[in-house]
Amino acid sequence: MRLELTLFTFASAALLGLAGLAIETKASEQPAKVLRHIVLYKFKDDLTPAQINEVVAAFSALPKKIDTIVGFERGTNVSPEGKSEGLTHAFVVSFRDEAGRDAYLKHPAHLEYVKLASTRREKVVVFDYWSAE
Repeated sequence: MRLELTLFTFASAALLGLAGLAIETKASEQPAKVLRHIVLYKFKDDLTPAQINEVVAAFSALPKKIDTIVGFERGTNVSPEGKSEGLTHAFVVSFRDEAGRDAYLKHPAHLEYVKLASTRREKVVVFDYWSAE
């Protein structure tokens, strides 16, 4: 019984050690800082939910088409403060550096997306900043 408990303890410690190593390795591959590209939209009032969803889906597909994108998030405004000035949708695209962002801006997939989105938005705000992860 004591030998089984000792083996179990040793095996558990080894597994925990390996899990910690995997986390450290992944964390060390992350860039020290990332360039965040925030896009906020107010869509035109006469759009259907399906037309808005088409824009959201097209934007959400860009990370699979543009390899300089290292992170992507999206969502709708849920703030109770009432200070969104009509902006309803947010997208955050992350890059390792300015060169990655610049390649994204000129990429054919992004340009095609902009053609679609520009006809359906009433207002857009774009803001880029550096963030330490």
